[in-house]
Formats: sequence, structure tokens, C-alpha cells
Amino acid sequence: MDELQLTHAVNSWAGRHDGPEDAISAYAAASEALFLLLLATLFFVVWGRMRSVARRAAVAAAASAGVALAIGQVLSRLVDRPRPFVAHPDLVHLFAPHAADASFPSDHTTAAFAIATAIALRNRLWGAFALAAAAALGASRVVIGVHYPLDVLAGAALGAGVALLLALPPARRVTDRIADATGAAFDGLAGRARAATGR
Repeated sequence: MDELQLTHAVNSWAGRHDGPEDAISAYAAASEALFLLLLATLFFVVWGRMRSVARRAAVAAAASAGVALAIGQVLSRLVDRPRPFVAHPDLVHLFAPHAADASFPSDHTTAAFAIATAIALRNRLWGAFALAAAAALGASRVVIGVHYPLDVLAGAALGAGVALLLALPPARRVTDRIADATGAAFDGLAGRARAATGR
């Protein structure tokens, strides 16, 4: 089974099953906000002995996603692959509105795996959750007709690869310093705010 056949198979399956299709489409639409919420939770909400680890993971994840997406934009322009719903409108149904821009690699999957891998390198439990969410996101992009499987696999490899590179000691020291400095600044602001309100 080639890429187009696989894309058509999962896409047409979703078209025949409204319940799963609705859930998959909803997750695909909400995934960007969910990953941003995950980063915000790690940086602002986690306290106690894991606070420093969580903040460092959040900053490393954000940096990894930013670098990976920038590389992805270059690749997208070089490859300029039409999306499946554009190239094969007779075979692939688009379940949600989407721009007809280049398909390779998947930006959403690139960012999700960059974030998830960076988190996994700091904490296995958080990382397992994030990697599962990233994998589900990548699959959903194929199901709803906006990517081929190779777009998603390339995005996953790019995101994870950049996160691994930024985990090397020179880059890790930089992201750790940024996390510690911004975390200290936030704590200072929060402390002054509590003092001002008498709490």
C-alpha cells in the first residue's frame, strides 16, 4: 500500500464513521492550544521540587519547536508538495477548513514532537504523555486529509532531532539559564503582586 492509498484508506474510514471522525477532527483543531497549555502549565503551574525541571523543560521545548519550525519552513519551500486534498480531491476529503499551502513536512507534527521530545529528555512521565499526544496529533492530520504519512513522519523526525540537538550540553546550558532567569523574574513579579494585595 503506497502513501496515497494509506491516506485514502484512513480518510475514507473517517468519512464512514461520524463519531470517531468528529473526535479526531476536534483533537486536530484543538491540538495547538493543548500543546501551548502544556508548556504554560510546566512553566507557571508546577511548583515544589520539580519546578526548576518543569521550567527548564518548557523553555527547551519552546526553543526546540521554534528552531524545528524554522527549518520546516525552508524544507516546505524547497519540496513544495501539494496537500492530499489539493492533489487528489477525488480521493481525499477535507474534514476541516485548511489553507492549500505546502504539505511537507507537517508543521503541527514538527512542533508537537519537538515539544514532546524536549520534555521527555527532562522527565520521562511528562514526556510519555506528550509523545503519545504528539503521535495522536500526527495521525489525526492524515485522517482529516491535510497530510500524507510521510509528511507526518518527516515532521516527527525533524522535531525530535532538533530537540535532541538542543539537549546537547552547550545548547542545554543556554536554555537552562534562560529558564532560570525568566522563572526568577516571574517569581519576583508574583511575589510583589501578592504583597500588594496583602496575601
